[in-house]
Amino acid sequence: MKRRTFGLVFEHHQPEAVELPRRPIRRGDKVRVLPPRGEVKQGDQRLWRVERIERVDGTRVAHIFELDAEDPQTKVAIADDLVVVAEFNDRIYPGLIETGRVERGGPSKPFHTVINAENYHSLEMLTYTHRGKVDAIYIDPPYNTGARDWKYNNNYVASDDDYRHSKWLAFMERRLNAARELLNPQDSVLVVTIDEKEVHRLGLLLEQSFPEARVQMISSVINPTGAIRANEFTRTNEFVFVVLLGAASIHPEEFGTKDGEVVRWNSLRRFEMPSRRGGPQPGPDQFYPVYVERETHRIAGVGDPLPLGTPRSTAPERAGCATVFPLKPDGTEMTWGLTGPTLLRRVAEGYARATPGRDGGYTLYYLTSGKLDDIATGEIVVTGKAPDGSAIVERPGGVKTTMPTTHWERESHNAQSFGTKLITRFIGTRRFPFPKSLYAVEDVLRMFIATKPDAIVLDFFSGSGTTAHAVMRLNRQDGGRRQCISVTNNEVSADEQRGLRKQGLRPGDDDWESQGICDYITKPRVTAAITGTSPSGAPVKGDYKFADEFPMSQGFEENALFLTLTYEAPLSVRHNRAFERIAPMLWMRAGSIGRIISDLGEDGWDVTETYGVVQNLDQAGNFVARVAELESVRTAFVVTDDDSAFQMVCRDLPSQVLPVRLYESYLQNFILGGGR
Repeated sequence: MKRRTFGLVFEHHQPEAVELPRRPIRRGDKVRVLPPRGEVKQGDQRLWRVERIERVDGTRVAHIFELDAEDPQTKVAIADDLVVVAEFNDRIYPGLIETGRVERGGPSKPFHTVINAENYHSLEMLTYTHRGKVDAIYIDPPYNTGARDWKYNNNYVASDDDYRHSKWLAFMERRLNAARELLNPQDSVLVVTIDEKEVHRLGLLLEQSFPEARVQMISSVINPTGAIRANEFTRTNEFVFVVLLGAASIHPEEFGTKDGEVVRWNSLRRFEMPSRRGGPQPGPDQFYPVYVERETHRIAGVGDPLPLGTPRSTAPERAGCATVFPLKPDGTEMTWGLTGPTLLRRVAEGYARATPGRDGGYTLYYLTSGKLDDIATGEIVVTGKAPDGSAIVERPGGVKTTMPTTHWERESHNAQSFGTKLITRFIGTRRFPFPKSLYAVEDVLRMFIATKPDAIVLDFFSGSGTTAHAVMRLNRQDGGRRQCISVTNNEVSADEQRGLRKQGLRPGDDDWESQGICDYITKPRVTAAITGTSPSGAPVKGDYKFADEFPMSQGFEENALFLTLTYEAPLSVRHNRAFERIAPMLWMRAGSIGRIISDLGEDGWDVTETYGVVQNLDQAGNFVARVAELESVRTAFVVTDDDSAFQMVCRDLPSQVLPVRLYESYLQNFILGGGR
């Protein structure tokens, strides 16, 4: 610090610590003694070490001794009156347990994940599953207003704390350093929002944490009427920092010359459930196969409509073509928006096309009758043909693209209208302070991942789940398979905590945890967004606006998995006694697609859509044969302490499959990363 002649200098403080109320007490744990039930004052903040545990009349009793004291005390305490404490220079060995899921996107679409955890420890966990894989991080951290809206070392930070800014910087620096390990150094972006309380310190911290990156700041109006404050300027805006790594670039925004819209192609497959096969609309002649040439991606023809009840397998195949039916990702049979003869006319005119997906399938698009009318009147012009024969269409004067400016003043970014009011449609009367505008998050992400349909997005201050919601909207607009990892703790607000403590409740009790951010806000909001149904069971009312307008009750064809971080003993991991809790991490590392391998069964191995796990190496031949049968498998986890046995399996695996040794890779990751 003496040698630093410029830049940001601050107190790094003692390492942060987090309490783990649901973690069982073990010998060797660091713990605090909880205050008696019904007590609202903060309890004893001293740290103790568990020397041994015994049972007395059926009750677990811990013998503990004081840490970091000149004359340490010893005492005996009931284990239920202790809480485990993890300091951030401690090594952790994380696991995950599933607490729920929503599936509407079909088996081949990646899952969004919502992780209930302290975010620093979750970032440590993600260094094993997503190191260097994340395309975009969007975070809205605590603004450090002094309003007791965030904690440092289990204490709310108030405005009269002389070290308020240093604590905030230490808090942020640790998380930014961990997040840096996750970003793709070749091409990724970090987006951080903040207000005037910490904007200057954050700017310096970002420049010091990412010296090789390009950093820009945007002023964004989020409340046009302004927040009125005594003897101060009325605040209407906040700030958005953008940190660009490697070749990351800003995607220009597109503006058409008519009503500010570009020419959009509509999905040929119908979305609404009345238009499913056999539904009340449209007619039975709109369920038929479409043949798309695999080499040119041209629509080559259509087959005869299949009567209701006739299986799709009866449709004849065509050489060199993919056979495409109007199926939702979950396999629901829908109908096409055009009859076969009408589609063929559109194809001949260049007004229908097929877009290939990463999974080898196709999505069909067409220009509606209204857009054809605009072509006839000259409001839309055809400027050429694409390689697949489809028309290139633009508004007169062309589609204008422009780089976004450093000042945003957009109706859609109003945090009151499209943050606070919008989420009430999804979670009813449940309250969350200062949620971001859904469309503001959507817009900024679009600027960086519009051309990345398989992008991985991370938000480790996810709060109400707005980032995941925005990623779902982006996917719907272009058929993308982006996935969002949302991390939030299950903190209860200061005011609510006091009331719960008066009732004799503690963190870790079911009635306490049910009121936390993750369980009470984030999970219900993400669930309601996907299903289109609120927690009360009623359809979500209202329509989405701006880039993509449709009823909120329609939901999204997406999958989401809800997880809680656990803390494992390294010995249990090494001896394969924690596999069920390590299993979701292996699934995430392999892409978060399909089912989780949580039990290896009698054969000691299993293979799913994207990865496989083998423990019984006597069955390695059968395991390798199964992996070779599935072209989609990219990762093989081999459980062995024997290096030669591991190498033997590696030699036999297909070249495109990455072998990973368990549990050596897992343990080494957290031994090297602990206390970073």
